[in-house]
Amino acid sequence: MKHFLSIESSCREEIEGLVESAAELKAARVAGELTMRPLEGQCWGMMFSKSSTRTRVSFEVGIGELGGTAMFLSSRDLQLGRGEPIRDTARVLGRMIHGAVIRNDSQTDIEEFAEYSGIPTINALTEMEHPCQIIADLLTMCERIGGWEEKKVVFVGDGDCNVARSWVWAAKHLGFPLVIASPAGFCPTDDYLAAVDAPNISCSDDPVEAASGAHVLYTDVWVSMGMEDEAASREQAFKGYQVDDRLLDVAQADAIVMHCLPAYRGKEISADVLEKHAETIFSEAENRLHAQKAIMVSITKGQ
Repeated sequence: MKHFLSIESSCREEIEGLVESAAELKAARVAGELTMRPLEGQCWGMMFSKSSTRTRVSFEVGIGELGGTAMFLSSRDLQLGRGEPIRDTARVLGRMIHGAVIRNDSQTDIEEFAEYSGIPTINALTEMEHPCQIIADLLTMCERIGGWEEKKVVFVGDGDCNVARSWVWAAKHLGFPLVIASPAGFCPTDDYLAAVDAPNISCSDDPVEAASGAHVLYTDVWVSMGMEDEAASREQAFKGYQVDDRLLDVAQADAIVMHCLPAYRGKEISADVLEKHAETIFSEAENRLHAQKAIMVSITKGQ
């Protein structure tokens, strides 16, 4: 694996391998055995045009634990902010750093950077996907409910957001049933789902019906970064699509609740449900560290 740009461009074997590696790296860290240092002597650039808590901290810690040095570069630190083409930035940085972690608005830019830089490139979030999050989520499913085989995942909320799209491709590759519960206008488009072509993926505008028999109830914020002007209309559209006791009552008795965070209590998730499932949700956040270390280890092996 040279780059990690999307779940769409991954395959079943790669995804399963990353989750298995993440579990091993987590166990080693818990045991105090941080002996794997494949990034020794390397400097990795972290190019972030979007604010971050979990992504930035987990990557900086992970790069350090793997023996490397992290250089954080915000949009204010780069000539990209003044209009330099991404391919020119890529050509420069590719001669100086050993890998890049990019969090921005454009999947196309990340793919172009990977092409022109010649160095390992990781998608830390774009408008199209959030692939690192999904590896952490799958690890959490393994820990909490034994895996994803024949486990029904229900994504409640904005079904056309980057996290939901990554879940769609994970379900496509791994074969578990996925239902996206979204109001009209917020589901993946028919053309998108036709291109995915997976009979195990469906959409519903009835969150209670969708949640019936679910093993995982998953949600994300209703208003993503950059959509603040749409906050009022989105909150109106998503009324009734909150993960709360009403949905848990029809899910499996041992269903887990997951959220990629940050969470807005009383909107996409009730305060009571978040607190009842906080151990799972914050373990899921911790698993970003282990998942991303697994991704960097795999990339290093693939060079």
